[in-house]
Amino acid sequence: MSKIEIACFNPESAIIAFENGADRIELCDGLSEGGTTPDFETMKELRAKITIPIFVMIRPRGGDFTYSEAELEQMKKELVQLKSLGADGFVFGILDQNDEVIIEQNKVLVELADPLPCTFHRAFDRATNLEDSLEKVIDCGFKTILTSGQKPNVSEGKENLKKLVELSNSRIEILVGGGLRSTNIEEIREFTNAGYFHSSAITDGGAFAIADEVVALKNI
Repeated sequence: MSKIEIACFNPESAIIAFENGADRIELCDGLSEGGTTPDFETMKELRAKITIPIFVMIRPRGGDFTYSEAELEQMKKELVQLKSLGADGFVFGILDQNDEVIIEQNKVLVELADPLPCTFHRAFDRATNLEDSLEKVIDCGFKTILTSGQKPNVSEGKENLKKLVELSNSRIEILVGGGLRSTNIEEIREFTNAGYFHSSAITDGGAFAIADEVVALKNI
């Protein structure tokens, strides 16, 4: 049985994920933008109802992952506020204009989050040089990388995902996500030897996680 994180873009999805066996929630807003920082009230509301870990996205906007000083200040403030509301961890990733991992800026946020763990999100899939980026993310102090193996989805990226699991050598968790569904999780798990998987569990093109899909992801 795999560990499953469900990306939830609204409170309803978070409740569905929690009630149907998810191990962790990635809470965000902005479904059409691939995830942005959620509303503080949503975090407050869910913290009172959900006992599994809630990792919160810190991302001021959609688009690229290169941020201005003002945006970085906003990310810091939002992280501190969400930390005070009971978040269990944070999800973010910062690249420079050449799509390289910026150690200094990421480290600032990782240190602000301490002692809570941080996940470097799918900005990793835009980063240059798989091995170099892996080492930089580890150097920043992240505990997890969410990735599809630097390809459009996990099926196309499975070779790189397998490589990342091997290269990480348990120094960091490789969280496999991007086009992951109950229909392909078994094949991807066996090929990559990964232990933690990420999905929105949305199979109908809508906005809400599907209960049966959460159950299937968890139990296949």
